[in-house]
Amino acid sequence: MEFLDNVSSVLNFNLFTLGSSQITLMVATVLVFASFLLIAFSKITQRWIVHKLMAHSAIDVGVRNAVASLVRYVFLILGFIVIFQSAGLDLSAFSILFGALGVGVGFGLQAITNNFMCGLIILFERPIKLGDRVEVGQIIGDVINISMRATTIRTKGSISVIVPNTEFITSTVINWSHHNKKMRFTIPVGVSYKEDPQKIHTVLLDVAREEPGVLDNPLPVVLFDNYGDSALNFNLSVWTEDYMTKPAVLRSNLYFAIFDRFRKEGIEIPYPQRDIHIIDMPKDSQVDTL
Repeated sequence: MEFLDNVSSVLNFNLFTLGSSQITLMVATVLVFASFLLIAFSKITQRWIVHKLMAHSAIDVGVRNAVASLVRYVFLILGFIVIFQSAGLDLSAFSILFGALGVGVGFGLQAITNNFMCGLIILFERPIKLGDRVEVGQIIGDVINISMRATTIRTKGSISVIVPNTEFITSTVINWSHHNKKMRFTIPVGVSYKEDPQKIHTVLLDVAREEPGVLDNPLPVVLFDNYGDSALNFNLSVWTEDYMTKPAVLRSNLYFAIFDRFRKEGIEIPYPQRDIHIIDMPKDSQVDTL
């Protein structure tokens, strides 16, 4: 009995007072344990909504993540209220804390608050979504994660860049795959002036159709761009889905194929050149010079 009394006295030891509520060691232990279970359960619920409840729906994965994130935050808020009330805490005592947080948000946490609100806008307006190929500032890459504070972009070098959400709302953002996962690339090609433009048109289209990474719909297009200083300049435009994250590979494959086909067809790729015309000086000028 004496041991139990000692344990009881330790657990009922008053750590501090919050308003009219006394925070004992037992209350603090229950609060920590219950909060840990609440956070863990909220994460499990969020994953279950995305990968189980809404997995077979036609809803886009970005919308599923937005709904699951919102449900989790609401679940956490309600859960903490229930935990505090079950522990017998006087919630009115938190009014001072909330007031202090309000002042902190107005000053020190303004940037975090802006990013949080922009994160909500991104999740629901969806100017970008998971898997999109985007360009913001000098950063180009694929969106791999959208959180409430920042968005993670993976560049072509597999480097993860953490971008604050405000950048996607207040800055100009280029979304290469906003409506679909198709992307167009233009390959400039120059040939000698002695070549037949119609033949070049046919050869370039054949090369594009033979490349596995080029889509048949939309069709590849060859445009006669201009008369250059040393060459007839053409633009080969192709569409792809497989090379969105590695456009340099597709461009290299096409240039290799074009060079090989031009060599077989005897098509000349000209060197840059300049014509210099030398005009003979009059004889009188030559005498004066001597």
